[in-house]
Amino acid sequence: MPGITMRKAEPKDAHRLADIAYRAWESGILPLLTEKPGMREAEQRRLAQAVSESIARIIVAEVDGIAVAWCSRSARRAYIPFLFVMPELQGHGLGSMLLRRMESMLELEGADRVHLETPADNVRAVRFYEKQGYRILALRPDGRAAHEPFMSVHLEKRLDPFEGEIDDED
Repeated sequence: MPGITMRKAEPKDAHRLADIAYRAWESGILPLLTEKPGMREAEQRRLAQAVSESIARIIVAEVDGIAVAWCSRSARRAYIPFLFVMPELQGHGLGSMLLRRMESMLELEGADRVHLETPADNVRAVRFYEKQGYRILALRPDGRAAHEPFMSVHLEKRLDPFEGEIDDED
């Protein structure tokens, strides 16, 4: 796919990133749930809050200058809580590119493994992560009370952390 760039997210991206996340949730997760009144609005609020709280730890993929996918990391550990690609662009390598970039950033910080979770019933996502070298560690109930409970797959990938000093001087 031509014209792909990656960059750090900026506060002005927040609305667009929340929209990408909601559209991906709507096409990938919502079909796994029994829809209840207010569920869509609650998820839009949750995702907007997640973007707002983690904007400094988000990287964005753009196609021809338009944000189309993003990935975030936890502040305190090598954990990737979110990876979203616009539904119409899934399957074109954007998720793989973002994941590899985030893994490289974690390696530079010395992480020797990275963790993430995805709903067990989202077979497409589980297979995607397995193709990226992740292995399933555990299956457990998702604890979010806003949705009906479903099982979550906890995955891990071993990294090859950078050893040595990074010289900031030119």
